[in-house]
Amino acid sequence: MEMLQQLHLAAQYLAAAGISFLDKKEDDSHTNLGFSITQNRLETWPLDTYDTKLCLNYEAFALEWSGKEVPSFPLHDKSHAQVLDWIASTAKEVGLTKSYHFHLHYDLPYSHDADTCYSLSGADAIGKLIQLRVLAQNSIDAFLRQEELSSEIRIWPHHFDTGAFSSLNDGSGKSVGLGMAIPDTVVNDLYFYISGYRGHNALNTWAFKSLTHGKWINDGFKGAVLPASGMNEKIVVQFFSEALNAYKS
Repeated sequence: MEMLQQLHLAAQYLAAAGISFLDKKEDDSHTNLGFSITQNRLETWPLDTYDTKLCLNYEAFALEWSGKEVPSFPLHDKSHAQVLDWIASTAKEVGLTKSYHFHLHYDLPYSHDADTCYSLSGADAIGKLIQLRVLAQNSIDAFLRQEELSSEIRIWPHHFDTGAFSSLNDGSGKSVGLGMAIPDTVVNDLYFYISGYRGHNALNTWAFKSLTHGKWINDGFKGAVLPASGMNEKIVVQFFSEALNAYKS
């Protein structure tokens, strides 16, 4: 299994922690994750008043508890059942009073096979995925600041995309959703995307001028996409900005 798929599956342990230990929110945001660009890891929201978080360290390919003296848990050669046992037992060690349960309310394109162990098959692949998560985080942050838009930048465990959402400040009633998605039927690569909305309805893009980088799509998904391979922050921010200007016009 590719490293991206393994990380996607491993991120579900963090989502399940949000479900187990946090109050449910209607938009499911209690399950979404942050990405620390200083520690190269996914992190849950704080799970208690002591800022305890369950984390997935990309570089170490391991689960860990933030700020706790519990040893990290390398995923290589570990089964799904072994991971669940470790989380359940160490959750009590770090002081969490509720029990950890692995119950997801959505389906993934692949599943946790009880007989299959995680495998760190390539440090190079991990390194590239770290670079892309950092690029996404920094580019979205730079774009939001440049355009004076406000949004948290979070990773949604179901689709495993880094995403942000903000209403425009121009009185138009429009909003934009943007981020970096993993390969799917829209683009066979990790890719940046941006879509415009009025209410819950996606705005058509067929009349927009071509972008310097990336392209518009108006069939199924409505928005602009840019394959992430070989991109840098300047190009990604330009892509988001040009698309935003089209939505504003």
